[in-house]
Amino acid sequence: MKKNTGIAGSCDMKELSDRRKSFYEKYVKRCFDILCAVGAIVCFFPLYIGVAVLVKRKLGSPVLFTQKRPGMAVDGKETIFKVYKFRTMTDERDVRTGELLPDDLRLTKFGSWLRSTSLDELPEVFNILNGTMSVVGPRPQLVRDLVFMTNRQRMRHTAKPGLSGLAQINGRNEIGWEAKLDWDLKYIKKIGFLEDVRIILSTVGKAFIRKEGVTGRNMATAEDFGDYLLRIGKVSEEEYREKQNMAKKILESN
Repeated sequence: MKKNTGIAGSCDMKELSDRRKSFYEKYVKRCFDILCAVGAIVCFFPLYIGVAVLVKRKLGSPVLFTQKRPGMAVDGKETIFKVYKFRTMTDERDVRTGELLPDDLRLTKFGSWLRSTSLDELPEVFNILNGTMSVVGPRPQLVRDLVFMTNRQRMRHTAKPGLSGLAQINGRNEIGWEAKLDWDLKYIKKIGFLEDVRIILSTVGKAFIRKEGVTGRNMATAEDFGDYLLRIGKVSEEEYREKQNMAKKILESN
């Protein structure tokens, strides 16, 4: 059996059960992803260069922001991969502690504009090319979100994370966490070519033209799953701390 180099060796999480995959998902979806990714790079190459130059001028180096995210499960356990985005925040830190300042203090007007247009996500096309992401699939969440998911919710990771998905065309960050994860579970039950095309077309209209639900209400960035569960009383302070420590261990070992 192939050794999992992701979460399997980092914490004691229950293995995910196998999910039956369609012919399209097994043999066609990857080819579709590559064609879409190459087409996007060719068609929007000037846009990539233009945004990169603006990020360099407005925020400095590095132009790209990378972050470790949970990827598709291998042998029943989620793997960890690096997602690529254009940088939207400064690196300002607290002068006393050396810790990064809160997101709302580091997110510039330019960064907010990048997010509102979804242009910050353009580099994810390279994740699609290297096979860690798909054009359509459950959006890759944070590791600190993963550790709060139930085993049922974690089934979303039996598919490759996507640039867009059902949750994105049905409210994106304007809908609650439970609804967002339920949309992901609905997607993995009916993955198909026509469904993927429908989601892509709807994404263009909703996210890029009407700019719906890019961030949560009154927040610079979307609320973490654990923070949400703590706020509504579904997890205790002790459980919250334990899960956050688990997330740190996963990141440190990957």
